[in-house]
Amino acid sequence: MRTTQITQEQTLKQLAEDKQTAVAVPAGNRLSVLAALLAIYLIWGSTYLAIRVALEGFPPLLMAGVRFLIAGGGLYLFLRARGAPAPSRRQWAAVTLIGCLLLVGGNGGVTFAEQWVASGLAAVWIATMPIWAALFAGLLGRWPNRLEWLGLALGLVGVGLLNLESDFQANPIGALSLVVSTMCWGFGSVWSQRLSLPAGLMSSAAEMLAGGSVLLLLGLASGEKIAAAPGPRSLFALAYLIVFGSIVAFSAYLYLLKRVRPALATSYAYVNPVVAVGLGVGLGGEHITTAGLVAMAVILGAVGLVALGREKR
Repeated sequence: MRTTQITQEQTLKQLAEDKQTAVAVPAGNRLSVLAALLAIYLIWGSTYLAIRVALEGFPPLLMAGVRFLIAGGGLYLFLRARGAPAPSRRQWAAVTLIGCLLLVGGNGGVTFAEQWVASGLAAVWIATMPIWAALFAGLLGRWPNRLEWLGLALGLVGVGLLNLESDFQANPIGALSLVVSTMCWGFGSVWSQRLSLPAGLMSSAAEMLAGGSVLLLLGLASGEKIAAAPGPRSLFALAYLIVFGSIVAFSAYLYLLKRVRPALATSYAYVNPVVAVGLGVGLGGEHITTAGLVAMAVILGAVGLVALGREKR
């Protein structure tokens, strides 16, 4: 899941707010902005299929734990070498809580579900996350406005259509795991705004370290083990998730937040499911029915209404 799709949007929320006035991109930077957009569109959209391939050689929780420990550890050491301050004890407690919600419950849930559910369908389901975030924001005192309520209602219709897919009907555990995943991601995204987190990239590095450690411990405690040496496909997929999904695309996202409006930087939410479905069908041998395609269109429309409602607010 886009590292993930990841922690990124909320851990960089402050940076986004600081750049609300960035309305124009200098001509010399347009190519860089375009390259960064393509990176988050294509890389984060492809991580769903990469997770599916990595699972051919790794159990889900151990794979996700190794992914985030390596990515977070490398980023943490890099930032410390550049003089970034280490998180305080209070910040470590906060990033551990958010890391458990976003990476253990959120990304770990997606990884667990993809043992049975096609990567494209998982991506479409995860696209409902902003809808859950709007609901949790309401429970914490910020109820949706009319456009957001309309988006929530339309999103429920899309979820109902998506449940007509055979993958969800045949694998209720996978479907339940995706429900828990989006709920955790939505709640973690909202709750992170109320906590004191480290600044900038250090927040993501610390969250990946904390979340990766918990995922690894859960994998070992549940009896997961690597029965045989993973094949080249799985190793390449894991390396791709670590380097490109968790570091390269994240850096591109940070670059965008500094130079364009947050609405453009977060537009990946509409593109990633389309990319994931296309790659799953074209390269992964997956299939999606007409009902699934209609559900994807309805869900993306619902997310658009929720986003528009937030802009108006």
